[in-house]
This record gives sequence, structure tokens and C-alpha cells, in this order.
Amino acid sequence: MPKTCTRNILIQVQAIFSDNGQAINSTTGLHFQRHNSKHNIFAEISSFLLPNTISNPSFNNMSSADPNHFDVLVLGSGEAGKYIAWTLASQGHKRCAVIERRWLGGSCPTIACLPSKNVVHTANVIYEASQGQSYGILNSPEKVNVSMSVVRERKREMVTGLVDMHAGKFEEFGVELVWGQGTFVGKKSIEVVGKDGEKRVLTGDKVVVSTGSRARIDDIPGLEAANPLTHIEILELDVLPSHLIILGGGYIGLEFAQAMRRLGAEVTVLERNTRLLKKEDEDIVAALQEVLEKDGVKIITSTTITNVTGQSGTSVTLTGTSSNAPFSITGSHILCATGRLPNTTNIGLEEAGIALTPQNYITTDENLETTSKDVYAVGDCAGSPNFTHVAYDDFRIVSSILLGQAQPPNRKSSRQIPFTLYTTPELAHVGLREHEALAKAVEFRVAKMPMAGFLKTRTLGNTAGFAKTLIADDDTILGFTALGLGAGELLPVVQLAMKMGLSYVDVRDLVITHPTLAEGLVGLFSNVPARE
Repeated sequence: MPKTCTRNILIQVQAIFSDNGQAINSTTGLHFQRHNSKHNIFAEISSFLLPNTISNPSFNNMSSADPNHFDVLVLGSGEAGKYIAWTLASQGHKRCAVIERRWLGGSCPTIACLPSKNVVHTANVIYEASQGQSYGILNSPEKVNVSMSVVRERKREMVTGLVDMHAGKFEEFGVELVWGQGTFVGKKSIEVVGKDGEKRVLTGDKVVVSTGSRARIDDIPGLEAANPLTHIEILELDVLPSHLIILGGGYIGLEFAQAMRRLGAEVTVLERNTRLLKKEDEDIVAALQEVLEKDGVKIITSTTITNVTGQSGTSVTLTGTSSNAPFSITGSHILCATGRLPNTTNIGLEEAGIALTPQNYITTDENLETTSKDVYAVGDCAGSPNFTHVAYDDFRIVSSILLGQAQPPNRKSSRQIPFTLYTTPELAHVGLREHEALAKAVEFRVAKMPMAGFLKTRTLGNTAGFAKTLIADDDTILGFTALGLGAGELLPVVQLAMKMGLSYVDVRDLVITHPTLAEGLVGLFSNVPARE
């Protein structure tokens, strides 16, 4: 992104905020609240996220009789949307435009996946520094002093590079980037309102909705008024919370719980269900909870919060019940991590004839086409699992269709959905879980191996966790789960075997470099019981 674009942000951010201090990302539907001076992030982080113009016509290298009409028009520059535009422009020689309100490249490179993993890594480095004596560093302190402003700046520097890279890609591929609030005003027509109120109506032969999702703030009396943190604001803190209370024991909540604890905060996780990560197998959850509690994270399950008082950032008190008994807790900050909502409201979908599911996701078919012909929806807003890698696969589906390539049947519904939870150790999974197989009465054999059997973990000094796999009667792999160091890196080998319908024996008999984490897969699959 040209430096002249990255320095004109404060004015644009002030224009985005309304009089009551609230803001909305009207392209992606993200809602924000101003925090106090320690949390008022937008005048700061937006300094590397927004150019100061509604569009940059120089990006468009295609000629057209109508400068406002495109072959492909995309609402939202998230993972799937940006790749569709880049690919159709570069490979299909189509005239493409992308409308974006705030986060260039979507949430993943700017306010979510990559920034959070940056902070998680910093927290792990600080934790290892505190363990220096075990590595022979005789003057290593047990408690490391942390500068959250430096932690934040390291993250910001990475984000700046990613934003610059994205801006360069739009220019390289000749995709016009249109800045402003996008709202459908017809079936394939979107009105864009820029920061100064200037309007431009764009049309497309094909239209793609890529507006993402936002953090859910539960309807609890006093919660919204307490100005809670979401994953966006917590990444911009320049002070370490003295006591962070996290609502939600899911993926986002647990990653931040361990990271903030390792940075030095007291952390309490409140989960409404009887256990964390309700979709995962109980043995995996128990092992992960043991790791978190060993780190000093407090976990309270079966909790219902009925009232919140105070202000996040100073002092805030939550009251309700825990295991049906009266419950109250006071902390310095609240993080809301109880789920996400699709950004599908206030963008005129009804004007385009686009139907929604009861949960407000956009209704799509196997080709991700909506109820409005030639209009597609991708990523979180379309109800795809909320992972960037799944949004990338959505891009592959839609771009191949728009390029005229045939799709196999059930392309969307039959695909693998792997995931990795970036705690230390990581939790990685693909395929069927054990409790799912039991519920479906699927015949299987299970093999388990402690991560200590993955000998590389012994060299790294962390053998916590275990791996397990479910094997079908025909020896194919039904599912794989691992809680251990680098567990996410084990997935591709197993995924490929599953995708190709290979026997677990094909993985077991591989010659894998010693000592690597992947080598442990040989041992795991060697533990598969014989057929009865």
C-alpha cells in the first residue's frame, strides 16, 4: 500500500464512528464500541488498515464502456472474496472489483487468525524465558516483566506488512478496490457510500458476498454496557489485565486464556456447558484442561451469568449461578468469546432476493450459489465452518465454477474440515470423533499413543497429550485427533490418506525421518488393533 494511503486514517476513523461512539463495518457487519483510553483502539490500528479514498481506479487495467459495471463484483475482501477476484482477473481475464469497508484482506490477516497467533507465539516465548533455568540459563528470572505495548507493536508490524502485501496483490492483478459501505439495491447492484458520503452504484454479471462474521455479545443485562473486549480489542491492549474473565470455553477463549496467562495475567474461563469444547471427545478435553490448569488458568463450568456491573478495563463484576449455586466474580477485564454471528444484516440482501437460514446465514447450494441466480456467498456469512482454510476452499469452488470448470457432486458437503487449536500443546483434528462414531453406530477400532511416544516431544521437553485414530473395518481412516506439540503439522499426512481412501497401513509403513513429530504416526498406526 502506498505510504500516502497509510497515513490518512484518523480522519476516516473519526468519520466511521457515530456520535454515540459506536461503529459498524457495514461491509462486514462488524460492530464496535469505543473503549477508554487504554482500549480506544481504532484511531491507532486503523492507521495501517485504510486508504483515504473510495476507490483506486488505477488498479483496474480492463477497459469497459461502463466504469461501474464488472464481470465479477465482490462484497467484502475476506479470504474467499479476494482470491476469487484475484483469480478471475488474472486467469479468467475478467474485470473485477472488491468492495471493502475496513479490514483489507478480511479479518484473518488484520484482526483475527494471524495477529492472534503472533501474540500466542510471543506469550510462549515469554513462558519459555521464564523456564530458562531448566535450559541451563542460570540467571534466568522465574517471572519475566512484559511490555504489552511492545507485544502489540510486534503484532502491528506484522499486520502492516500483510496489509501492504494485500494492497500490492490488488494492484498486481488489476482488481479495483472500492472503499466504503456496500449495500445491495438490486439483484446484482450494490451501492457504495464512501467516508465523505459520496455514492457509487456498482453492478456485476456475477456477484459474490464475502462479508464474514463478528463476535457475539450475549444478551446479558449489563454486559454490553460494560464495554467488553472481543478478539479485536484484546489484541490491542497496551496494559496487561490484572484479572481477565473470559466468557466462553471454546477455541478463541482457550487460546487467549493460555496466552494471557503466560503473559502474566490472572485468567478465569467461564463456560456455560458442563465441560470445555463440547464438540470434542471427553478424554481430549480432560487432557487439555489439565494443561491449562497447570499453567494457572482457572476454569469454571456449568456457569450462567445473569448480570454484569462495572466497566471492562477498570473493574467488572459478573453474577449468576455455577452448578446451580449462586456465583459472583470480579475482574479487571471481560473477553467475550461465546461464538460468532454472520454479517448478513443491513446490507440489503432482501433487495437482491437472497434468502437466509433461520440462523441468518446466507442460503447456498452445493456450488455456493444463493437463491438469487449468479450471486454467490462464501466464507462465514454462508454458514461455512468458521476457518480461513475453509473459506479458501469456498474460493476454489466458486472460482472454478466461474471459470467454467465442472464440479464433482457434493463438493461442499463432502469435504474435509480439519482444524487446529493453537494452545500449547496444540489440539488438531480431522474426520470423525469417537463420540460421533458411537452415536452414529459406526463400526471402528481405536488406536491411541501418548505424545511421549512421538519422540521429538522428548527433545523439546513437552510430552503432554496423546494422539488417537479411528479405523474402519476396511482399514481406512475415519478420524484423527492429536493433543501435542506441533499436532497441527501432523494433519496433512492423515488427511491425504483419508482423501485418497488409503489404508492406515500405508501410513504405518512409511519411512519417515527420525526424529520428527510425524514419525510418531508410524507408532500410532502400529497400535491399531486387529479385526475381531
